[in-house]
Amino acid sequence: MSDFVHWLHLVAAAVWTGGLITLGALIPALRKAGADRPMLQAVARQFGRLSWTAMGVAVITGIIQVVQLDIASDLRNTFGRSLFVKLLAVGLAAGLALAHQLTAKNSTPAVRGAMQGAILLASLGIFAAAVAM
Repeated sequence: MSDFVHWLHLVAAAVWTGGLITLGALIPALRKAGADRPMLQAVARQFGRLSWTAMGVAVITGIIQVVQLDIASDLRNTFGRSLFVKLLAVGLAAGLALAHQLTAKNSTPAVRGAMQGAILLASLGIFAAAVAM
């Protein structure tokens, strides 16, 4: 069970972050090709459904792994510190994604792009903390 939970956690994290990278490449290309705002909104909504599902799976499987390892209470060791940094990055990425989703409709493309970039950086921070673990 533990290997499957770990695998599912990694797949969900890859879908979240890989989706951000893919979306970041596709939106400017779609804009350049003449895609109108409703089409871009449809793409963003579909990505939102997939990415929030992936984030939820990653959070749930992450909690399961922490409970199984029983290491969350010891923040003095390297693993515990890396876990703490990873959890902070997860909170930041999720908070930024939620703020972006709630404000994107009334934001300029530049602001939306900056928010997407910040979400991607936070997500890459999650991966960096995970590698340090």
